[in-house]
Amino acid sequence: MESAKGFKKFFNEKMVTLLVLLVIVVAAFTVLSKNGSYLHPANIRNIFSLMVVTSLLTLAVGCLMISGNIDLSTGANGTLCGILFALLLQGGVAWPVALIATLLIGMAIGAFNATLVNIVGFQPFIATMAVASVAKGLTYVANNAVAVPVKDPVITWIGTERFFNNLLPVTLIIAIVAFVFYTVLMGATEFGRSVYLIGGNREAARLSGIHPVKISYILFINSGMLSALAGILLAARLKSGTVTGVVNMQFSGMTAAMLGGVSFGGGSGGFGGVFIGMLIINGFNNGLTVLGVSSYWQTVASGVLLLFALTVDYLNMKRRGKRVSKRG
Repeated sequence: MESAKGFKKFFNEKMVTLLVLLVIVVAAFTVLSKNGSYLHPANIRNIFSLMVVTSLLTLAVGCLMISGNIDLSTGANGTLCGILFALLLQGGVAWPVALIATLLIGMAIGAFNATLVNIVGFQPFIATMAVASVAKGLTYVANNAVAVPVKDPVITWIGTERFFNNLLPVTLIIAIVAFVFYTVLMGATEFGRSVYLIGGNREAARLSGIHPVKISYILFINSGMLSALAGILLAARLKSGTVTGVVNMQFSGMTAAMLGGVSFGGGSGGFGGVFIGMLIINGFNNGLTVLGVSSYWQTVASGVLLLFALTVDYLNMKRRGKRVSKRG
């Protein structure tokens, strides 16, 4: 009896909706692509490669969204750090030193965001958007808008090496480890529970002994670090730091978080659903590329996909709410 209840509860979860949507996306593009090329190993590698940067940006913004905050500077931060990392390597700095220095720069930008939000009192949306504008400008100034080649053999190995018959990128392993870490952190630790409590009711969390400002600093600094790492890994994969970097991937990260159940209002969402949301977004965008759809229409289609998923989820929640009210 208990197992039946558990089974029913599982199939009432949002994750089921996401899994069904993922299956539909994969099946549709497999049928529509020429000779089923969508599931060709080379294309699967492309999807995996795209997931790396998106996953780190998703984790960065997802943690903040659960706490009721937002960071719109992740893309600009990661792009700036990617080109700074390449410049440090070009200047002869050893890669471990360049890596640590770049991560610290990203964390400093995150700390600055937290200061603007918690000390100055700016709204997170405005503060991080302003910082993003500054970071974007500095990216162009750093090397006069010219790409910086990355030639360090260790870094290029990390960015391009693949395991298991050339299928699994090293960078994806890094992203998977990060996802597992943050899933455990947010779902099974006191810190994670504190983040959810702050997102649900900041004042109640404060009265219960939690320090919202302290946790906000930690999350913004964490967002800066993950953004910097995303920029570094993209530079390693492309073998150059570019002025476009991860800017165009920021929206995908936020979309994956929202699609996976993380609310802008805070206090809800889990990274299991976020991971599936990320698979849907990347698989969907890649499928459109395989079919030869223009990148402009891909942006439109991704927005439609998000609206569809949110609508389905809203209807499911409304239906469940009616069932609960009837039982009451």
